[in-house]
Amino acid sequence: MNFVWTIKEAVEALRDGKFVLIHDSESRENEIDMVKAAQHICSSNIATMRNDAGGLICLAIPHEIASKLNLMFMHDLLHSASKINPSLSKMISSIAPYGDRPSFSITINHIDTFTGITDKDRALTITAMSNICSKIDTDGTHEFSKKFRSPGHVHVLIGAKELLKERSGHTELSIKLMEHANLIPAVVICEMLDSETGGSLSVDKATEYSKKFNIPIVESSQIKKI
Repeated sequence: MNFVWTIKEAVEALRDGKFVLIHDSESRENEIDMVKAAQHICSSNIATMRNDAGGLICLAIPHEIASKLNLMFMHDLLHSASKINPSLSKMISSIAPYGDRPSFSITINHIDTFTGITDKDRALTITAMSNICSKIDTDGTHEFSKKFRSPGHVHVLIGAKELLKERSGHTELSIKLMEHANLIPAVVICEMLDSETGGSLSVDKATEYSKKFNIPIVESSQIKKI
């Protein structure tokens, strides 16, 4: 499907602190994610993602930054744990129906949060993590271990090392768009779900949402051409 929105319009929206919708492809998950730059997130944005998208609210960061923070993919952490608990082995050996491993890492809360799950708490954790990413080559790595705790309520996703050359998930698509926008490469993503069908929101319904709220919607093929 070809959307009427351009990459330029999506980039401008991200720079202006607005949402963007991204469709991966009909041959993959065939899902729409609501996306926003982590540096612009506030508590009302978390509420919008909860109410209008409804999926899992996650924070995606590039592989390079994750490496500097010594973060690992969850499947690698579980693989290490399976040496002690062999029952984990079968669970982590399976591949998702769409063909690749999830990009999940650990979950985090900022130390100044209370429960960590409220809109305000998650916004704080996300914006603080964006700040860490912005100074990753100075004191970001030192601050990370001091100012966050795990487990928490914000799921961290790690982009593939080669991004779209290696994996075409919403994690990589969102990070690629952020980099193209010259923003801090930390991005909040959330799947759009359909409470009527119990499944993912269709492209047609997402397009209607896009028109109603004037939110750019782009697809993976457009981002891959950047």
